[in-house]
Amino acid sequence: MHENADSTNRGLTQAVITQAVIVHAHCYQPPREDPWREAIDVEPSAAPDHDWNARIDRESYSRLARAEVRARPMTGAPLDPDAKRALTRFVNLYAWCSFDVGATLCEWLAAEAPSTLAAMQEGDAASVRRLGHGNAIAAPYHHVILPLASQRDRITEVRWGIADFRRRFHREPEGMWLPECAVDEDTLDVLAQEGIRFTILAPYQLRGADGRGMPVRWRGANGRAIAILPYDGNLAGEVAFGGLLRDPDALAQRLAAPTDATSLPRCITLATDGETFGHHHRGGDAALAEALTRIAQNTTARITNVAALIAAHPPTHDVSLVSPSAWSCAHGVERWRSNCGCRLDGSRSPAQQWRGPLRAALNVLADRCGEVFDHDGRALFTSDPWSVRDAYGEVVALDGPALDDFARQHVIADATDAHVERARALLELQRASLRTFTSCAWFFDDVDRIETRQVLRYAARAMELSGVAARLEPVFVESLSQAVGGGVNRRSGSDVFVREALPHIDVMWSVAAGAIACACHEISLTRHATFDLALRPHGNEWLVTIEHRRTGQRRTFTGTSRGDGEALVVTLADHASSDTASREMCMRDLPESLAAMLLRNTALDDLRSPTHAT
Repeated sequence: MHENADSTNRGLTQAVITQAVIVHAHCYQPPREDPWREAIDVEPSAAPDHDWNARIDRESYSRLARAEVRARPMTGAPLDPDAKRALTRFVNLYAWCSFDVGATLCEWLAAEAPSTLAAMQEGDAASVRRLGHGNAIAAPYHHVILPLASQRDRITEVRWGIADFRRRFHREPEGMWLPECAVDEDTLDVLAQEGIRFTILAPYQLRGADGRGMPVRWRGANGRAIAILPYDGNLAGEVAFGGLLRDPDALAQRLAAPTDATSLPRCITLATDGETFGHHHRGGDAALAEALTRIAQNTTARITNVAALIAAHPPTHDVSLVSPSAWSCAHGVERWRSNCGCRLDGSRSPAQQWRGPLRAALNVLADRCGEVFDHDGRALFTSDPWSVRDAYGEVVALDGPALDDFARQHVIADATDAHVERARALLELQRASLRTFTSCAWFFDDVDRIETRQVLRYAARAMELSGVAARLEPVFVESLSQAVGGGVNRRSGSDVFVREALPHIDVMWSVAAGAIACACHEISLTRHATFDLALRPHGNEWLVTIEHRRTGQRRTFTGTSRGDGEALVVTLADHASSDTASREMCMRDLPESLAAMLLRNTALDDLRSPTHAT
């Protein structure tokens, strides 16, 4: 935007706003990492990108950080993404739009797209300077349906989300976005209890709102209160599913529609997924930038954010909730636990009867994992294990020494290294357990999808970390057999779990084999994914010690490899085991990225012939 737009909007916390405009982008991707290696494997459906995080960052998140504003040949001309027009400037829309960014997406951005995350942080800081309040708001750490979570999990998710926001944006959050806008009284009470001042909901989730789009107030039975900003549901639909993003002028007019004759303060809020701008609608980022540019030049409408609006107009009008409710289900929160009929493919008959058994199985697993955590944690931690779990949110996005230091600060005074390793495993058990409730697993139309498969992988990881997988797994598999999908193959959740979620090769063996194969081919490695690697020659073999950076688990293997490409074979043995039997592993048994490095020399190339194994 132009500098005069800054001066026009500056000081909104003191000035009365007659007509406010807020655009909120909900930026979120689920945890896609392999739960053992903490790395994302290739997702073919995301081609030409490696995975869906990379694709959506390229198409939306990074473009919002650097949206193009181009001069158009004439006023009112429709936006054409392919048109060759003069570039006026780039705009960081995170400085002009309210937004939340899920913690699991932040984890990936920090490692794989740091410039995007930096633009989000810079945009928030710029809005603080301009408005006195930041554009960024927090979100629960995982994208779970909070009305369906236990009270203990609900509190942890909110506390972890606040801690992650504080670390990313270097301030306390004023607001919190609720996944799927799923809400009930208990959820709002937890937000208010944890110091959150506001959230954003759909208008049909409230009773008693006055229709002006201004902040309203909810007050719970215990007296705690929180502000709610209702977004414009019709506008959100036109942007997400209509053609409004093809015409910046029309979008600007909808966002900054003239005020009514009473001149009462009014706000128009557009809330939609951040992926709308670019991924779902090509050129949507540029359309939004151009629309906001026009609004910023209009003295009758002010671009602001929710916190600044509340500071200028504290809510006094009380409303009640439609409880429970969500923005993407007409049946409360049934989309995430029953065959309610909500689906993406409207041409198919509703066949989501698998949703209930899936949630029931994961609830039982979470309870059993909670019992292990509570029992073992009380013998290891110096304070209540559940308070330690809440505190883990301060470091959960980190790894290595930070997690080791955290565990040592909270274990008993005479704890051994084995005790510390078990404490770290228990905390990771809870992290994996919380991730099994990621909402995407229930959102779509069949159990046999990548989203459900992913939460089942976290279930398998939780069982392993519990130390009692042999006891938990049969009950879990039996429960999942009732989660039968409606697709052509009518696969059950138990089939998906056994065939595609359970690891069929011990991951530490797989990583060790890949590291030794690389060493034999003179590829130097000190780390793979979440494993630290130490390799040295050992007679005619290689000795490799691998350590998991989250749990601290460490193992040492000896081995060697022969052959190249698809003919590669690694012979491997556990160096510390009394069982001296070795096993042979081939290329398909190795982690994807290590296999890719080893295959590089045998890949087809335009300029040379591939080498061949001898």
